[in-house]
Amino acid sequence: MSGRDLIEAQLAADTGIQPWHAVVTGELAALADDGGTPLVVFEGQPGTAALRARSVVDLHGAHIGRGVVLMFERADPSRPIVMGVLCGGPKGWPEALVAAPAQVEVDADGERLLVSARSQMVLRCGKASITLTRAGKVLIQGSYVSSRSAGVNRVKGGSVQLN
Repeated sequence: MSGRDLIEAQLAADTGIQPWHAVVTGELAALADDGGTPLVVFEGQPGTAALRARSVVDLHGAHIGRGVVLMFERADPSRPIVMGVLCGGPKGWPEALVAAPAQVEVDADGERLLVSARSQMVLRCGKASITLTRAGKVLIQGSYVSSRSAGVNRVKGGSVQLN
């Protein structure tokens, strides 16, 4: 028996799961909020809940609901790896849902970048953040905030509070 055969036999003995060697197609069910970890479903998967997967390709909100090609780490079906997104078939976000996730739009001339979100957008780096809300609030937080201008530095509002 080769080393690989021994590993597969041990995996089957330890977990009761038969190793998977073939490429499998499944569906990208979601991207988790923890940084976009893919959640996938596929025929014959262990359990009924979507499984966390790793990916060798960049996945975006527009890929949710699309077919994906899966392989499995150490031939274990509970450890899927997304190898790619299938072309053709249903395009993007399932129509049954109210709205697709926000997308990033970059103009072709390279002079404008538009990022949209339905309710809130946060730009964060360490202890600093800028939050934009649907209600029109702009919240700037940081351990040190500096505002500099070579020209006029104007502060306008219904009321202005200092300290």
